[in-house]
Amino acid sequence: MRLGNLPNHVGIIMDGNGRWATARGLERPHGHREGAAAVRRTVRAAREKGVRALTLYAFSEQNWARPGGEVEALMALLQEFLVGEREEILGNGIRLRAIGNTKRLPLVVRTLLGGLIAASEHNEGMTLTLALSYGGQEEIAEACRTLAARVATKEIDVGDISVAALRNEMPSLAVGDPDLIVRTGGERRISNFLLFGLAYAELHFTDVLWPDFGEPDLDEAIAAFQRCERRFGGLGEGAASSQRASSPSAT
Repeated sequence: MRLGNLPNHVGIIMDGNGRWATARGLERPHGHREGAAAVRRTVRAAREKGVRALTLYAFSEQNWARPGGEVEALMALLQEFLVGEREEILGNGIRLRAIGNTKRLPLVVRTLLGGLIAASEHNEGMTLTLALSYGGQEEIAEACRTLAARVATKEIDVGDISVAALRNEMPSLAVGDPDLIVRTGGERRISNFLLFGLAYAELHFTDVLWPDFGEPDLDEAIAAFQRCERRFGGLGEGAASSQRASSPSAT
């Protein structure tokens, strides 16, 4: 990993807590607790490396369908995180955000979350976004509803609906499109995460289960990103240079 050319916005799909616990003969909540420790390590490492924005897929809209006991355990861990990490978040200039249908979260979690978001609002260090009760498809649908309502009230015309207009209605992209998406746990899918913004993101999949994820694994993901030539649909610098050299007008 080089110190330069860091991804500005990194998104992580934190997968493998349950399998980590099962492999050790433990109940799934034990895996989630170890996963919470991995969150602390990763947030700290990303901040120290100079990553400007980190979005963690903590709880999806579809995760509500899990057994009630597991959901309760996850909410309890989220509550612990918001209390236990408050000092580090504020002390290190981290700005906390949340995306998703947070109205579904328990009241105590919403209260703690809202308080920490407000307290860190003016921090200028790394922005940490927690995706909670979040779904990429749901976010796109909500953006469409918002724009449709603005058309209905004649605030905008149908012709004003564009990619940029949709992007402006998506809270997940307030920190910019993700440059790098990391998924742990060995699966090779996106699972409804940051769907609109990841159009040109680099994807890094690792077999490491989330509770075992640490700074060396983050370094490996960033190093893989740095080896990529990001063309955004163009030719890329190497191909463009070759084309310029072969052009009849080149001298």
